[in-house]
Amino acid sequence: MHGKVVLVTGGARRIGAAICRRLHAAGANIVLHYRASAVQAERLAGELNAVRGASVALAPADLLDPSALPALVDAATRAFGRLDGLVNNASSFYATPLGAITPKHWDDLVGTNVRAPLFLAQAAAPALRATHGAIVNIADIHAERPLKDYVVYSIAKAAVVGLTRSLARELAPDVRVNAVAPGPVLWPEDGSFDAPMRAAIVAQTPLARVGAPEDIAGAVAFLLTDAPYVTGVTLAVDGGRNVVL
Repeated sequence: MHGKVVLVTGGARRIGAAICRRLHAAGANIVLHYRASAVQAERLAGELNAVRGASVALAPADLLDPSALPALVDAATRAFGRLDGLVNNASSFYATPLGAITPKHWDDLVGTNVRAPLFLAQAAAPALRATHGAIVNIADIHAERPLKDYVVYSIAKAAVVGLTRSLARELAPDVRVNAVAPGPVLWPEDGSFDAPMRAAIVAQTPLARVGAPEDIAGAVAFLLTDAPYVTGVTLAVDGGRNVVL
């Protein structure tokens, strides 16, 4: 990926940060999007720029603001003159039990998980066509197996899988579009998954452990760089959990 440029949304923390590190180590220049995680974004950019100078550009934006999405693509081309990859990683995640769902929940969860990737892909399409680039969307195991009480999130991630397939058709043959569907990798930070629930999830996972952010980052790197004849695919990276649920 030497000399190539990848825009990663939600790249400051957790899986997004692992993706940035993996792609940067492969030689890519990174446009690191963040919204609220300015401190973490600046720290990660400093870490990676210390390894290879001027190789990471920061791009703050609220993905729920449609006008901000073309500006993210512009930030990439201004910083590095091209765009070779887009990783739609940013996501909202929280419970929305039936009976308590509000329009605000819908706007937030569908907005971050589906609408922003769609309109960001649309904005990035000309630049990606010029470089024969690729898009990787981050889906979820619960796109096909809904998570109890997470109605809107599950719907949104199912739409990400559909979006991936549709964009693969629309942007072919110039741009490949794929998705990664993580299983249990990092637990939510809000404490919504207690110890018994975590143990039950691990017990349902054939590899009998949770994954690491680097597992997802490796799959993203593969789909961006080492899968030239793969498009429209959602790759499960879940320890085999999809075969038992």
